[in-house]
Amino acid sequence: MRDGRSPLVASLPHLVLAAALCVAPGSVFAAPVKGRVAGAEKLMNPVWNEAKEVSARRFTFREPSPTVRAEHRQLSAYAPKEVCIAAIGTAKPQPTNRPTVVTIGGGRTTPVTIVVAPGTRLKFENRDPFPHRLYMVGESSFAAADQPSMAAREWTAPSPGVYEIRDELAPSVRAWVVVEEGVYAFAHPNRDGVFQFEDLPAGSFTLKAFFGGKEVARSEAQVGSGPLELREPLKLAASDKAETTAKPAAEEKE
Repeated sequence: MRDGRSPLVASLPHLVLAAALCVAPGSVFAAPVKGRVAGAEKLMNPVWNEAKEVSARRFTFREPSPTVRAEHRQLSAYAPKEVCIAAIGTAKPQPTNRPTVVTIGGGRTTPVTIVVAPGTRLKFENRDPFPHRLYMVGESSFAAADQPSMAAREWTAPSPGVYEIRDELAPSVRAWVVVEEGVYAFAHPNRDGVFQFEDLPAGSFTLKAFFGGKEVARSEAQVGSGPLELREPLKLAASDKAETTAKPAAEEKE
């Protein structure tokens, strides 16, 4: 070339510009957001509320062990499965083709509560050595069907709403899919109540905590270009409407 530079060196600024344009919007400023929840021990799993009713016929003759401390004998929500925190932004996130996996095993789903945006694909995998018959209450798009061991079913989240999952063969299996616009990511807290979003783009977000299909806490977060740790915990408070009006599977068949 006339200026003595090689073609590669001369075109380097253009290559850098092209690479920058290929990066997804907001990903350059993506940052981890860390927080914690408090009050999970005050939340009661709706399955247990059903089980205590005489009409449910779920009797047990076991007695509490006197060697177990009182605070450990109290029934409370298991936050890593049952509490879900969603980061909701003002703009719609980029869709993904990868399904979100929910497993069934040991009489429960993992997770129990999940919050996603409309159009998200969910994949329900049966990890038990026996079959299940999952269905969504009042939702014809996910009717009861045989699901053998290690088999999977897929479902795409439709319009915003709360979708409750039950099992005709196992009353303890009960889960909720909350569908809301603008969900960028969701997270579940660990045993210590700590949760983290790995890479939220810069902007304003509403963090909503859900339990049993109901919102139990919310907070605002302003995400910048660096890591963010929320100073105040999300204080979980049981909703007066935490119980659904849907009947148990056994009663629906009568």
